[in-house]
Amino acid sequence: RSRADVAASAPYSAISAIANKNGGNRGRDSSSSSNLIAPNTNLGQHFLKNPAVVTAIVAKSAIKPTDVVLEIGPGTGNMTVPLLEQCKSLVAIEYDTRMVREVLKRVEGSTHDHKLRVIQGDAIKTAFPFFDVCVANVPYQISSPLVFKLLSHRPMFRCAVMMFQEEFALRLTAKPGEALYCRLSVNTQLLAKVDQLMKVGRNNFRPPPKVESRVVRIELRNPPPPVDFTEWD
Repeated sequence: RSRADVAASAPYSAISAIANKNGGNRGRDSSSSSNLIAPNTNLGQHFLKNPAVVTAIVAKSAIKPTDVVLEIGPGTGNMTVPLLEQCKSLVAIEYDTRMVREVLKRVEGSTHDHKLRVIQGDAIKTAFPFFDVCVANVPYQISSPLVFKLLSHRPMFRCAVMMFQEEFALRLTAKPGEALYCRLSVNTQLLAKVDQLMKVGRNNFRPPPKVESRVVRIELRNPPPPVDFTEWD
């Protein structure tokens, strides 16, 4: 089996051994610049570096001690660590094998390392486990398919607190007649309630993206509307 295959299925103890053996550069955003892991912008990676923004997102997620959290794209673990402090367990889905090693190393030996499971893979193609709350700093390339995947996910989850590029986030709540109103707006609002939570400036990321970002909360409508979704689509 390849290292990626192992990372996709191994429990914490096994994948942690891989991380120890092949750790390489393990920099943190708070470390000196020479130790920082370089974001792969081809994957849409922009690491959230402002601790105040991380704290605000975790607070708005309203994690309960009994919650299972799904984090999509944990990156270097800046949000993973405070989420682990609040939840029962956390499953992180990460495409970049460098980040898989980094986030595992970051929590290794802590009082919360037994709560963490990391799946290496594409979040769009990977079957989601059961979860109560989803938290994600979403790469632009997968924003739309990820939203639609969450809208169709069962069993229903309590909410998803997600950061998107500003225009995409505003499309989620756009109303008829507004310039940003589109198919995404219609389908999302049919199936979920979406709230705009906060705006996040580009300088809160490393490297800074070209546009501003926003954090939204998505709550599935329960029960779902009585619609034939095949016909609707």
